[in-house]
Amino acid sequence: MLPSQPLLHTAVLTLAVLQALASDTFIAAVYEHAVILPDVTDEPVSPDDALALMNKNMDVLEGAIKEATQQGAHIIVTPEDGIYGWHFTRETIYPYLEDIPDPAVNWIPCTDPTRFGPAPVQERFSCMARNNSIYVVANIGDKKLCNSSDPSCPSDGRYQYNTDVVFDPEGKLVARYRKYNLFMSETQFNYPKEPEAITFETPFGKFGIFTCFDILFREPAVVLVSELQVDTVLFPTAWMNVLPFLTAVEFHSAWAMGMGVNLLSANTHNISLAMTGSGIYAPDGARTYYYNMKTEDGRLLVAKLDSHPRLSPASSPAVSWSSYALSVKRFSPNDHDFSGLIFHDQFTFTELTKPEGNLTVCQKDLCCHLSYKMAGKREDEVYVLGAFDGLHVVEGQYYLQICTLLKCKSTDRNTCGQPVEMAQTKFEMFSLSGTFGTNYVFPEVLYSGVQLAPGDFEVLNDGRLISKTRPTKPVVTVTLFGRWYEKD
Repeated sequence: MLPSQPLLHTAVLTLAVLQALASDTFIAAVYEHAVILPDVTDEPVSPDDALALMNKNMDVLEGAIKEATQQGAHIIVTPEDGIYGWHFTRETIYPYLEDIPDPAVNWIPCTDPTRFGPAPVQERFSCMARNNSIYVVANIGDKKLCNSSDPSCPSDGRYQYNTDVVFDPEGKLVARYRKYNLFMSETQFNYPKEPEAITFETPFGKFGIFTCFDILFREPAVVLVSELQVDTVLFPTAWMNVLPFLTAVEFHSAWAMGMGVNLLSANTHNISLAMTGSGIYAPDGARTYYYNMKTEDGRLLVAKLDSHPRLSPASSPAVSWSSYALSVKRFSPNDHDFSGLIFHDQFTFTELTKPEGNLTVCQKDLCCHLSYKMAGKREDEVYVLGAFDGLHVVEGQYYLQICTLLKCKSTDRNTCGQPVEMAQTKFEMFSLSGTFGTNYVFPEVLYSGVQLAPGDFEVLNDGRLISKTRPTKPVVTVTLFGRWYEKD
């Protein structure tokens, strides 16, 4: 006699859990989604029309979830804004929102969909998780009524939150995170009164979750890693790439390495807005990543990760980021320092005029040291060493210390700092360090064509970022991106 569907589901789930428990590794998946966008309108659509649009996107995500399951994935992360996009006002986003309860209510929307009122989106994601026996991470909109007794209550009588949800393999809601650091264009949402530090336990480690712009701030990002000691961070994002430092795959990989955790980064895909770049990152580099500015295709990524990366033999010891730079004398003095802008920040640059050498460039309290040897200096390519020590104030306020070796856009030094994707110059060696005042420094190496360099460089305990391959592939930038949270 064939087993009933509930018994079969329980057996499959039990087997999946036992398999995860039997190993110190797990299979992770992220999906970069080319979101089907609604028509831009000044008037709210009907709830039925909103749900119809979200169902089109969820059809695509469900296909990715099924494929990930077939490849053995235990968890899948989908992008920020992945079911409705981003062209909204407070009023026009409202039909897309649902009331998302606190996970403490112990709720499986798939089997009890009307317990908290209409929740078709949560029901569908819950069923995707349950039917495929996989953790599903999705970004949806939350709404909460408020009244005049709450002095912070918006004039329309409701809070609206950019919210991540996590459903476990039974379909139960196990995590809800409301984005705290809203990007400047997210006027349709409120931020919570206090930042949330959301974690949950799985058979393959302790997980934390936050969204997109949150990664650049102490709360919740550093709190989750440094204080709550999560093993893996789930990261739905809609990341607009900003070369040379904040391209998605480059910065997210560097953040995972600098923080010593796994990062599952799922980006939206929209090349007209330069949105692309998803990856599965470990402390020792990218396990897999995707960057495509040519076509409008989505992409599923699947890779194996250590469940507890801090316990891995490959886990790096703590780095004293300024140790080497503070111990050396200033290299050759610079008579040709000049200024240039990178993402609106005023850097101090000095040019690499010789095929090899030692250089120092300083700004305020930060001095950046570079030893290098080019594998044949090209006359049609200009490289500079740059330093920035200050408060970035464009789309948010956060304090940075950055040391960078980068290729200029042309031989005109006025182009230094402008976005560059292609290069031809290779290096026999490089060693970059700086007198950082922060311990939160993220190492980045970006090759021509926006290619990462996992395994091609390492960070020494004294804070030097050095090349390991001879020669390197053509270099776009080598960067130590320091984030001085304490000075914000």
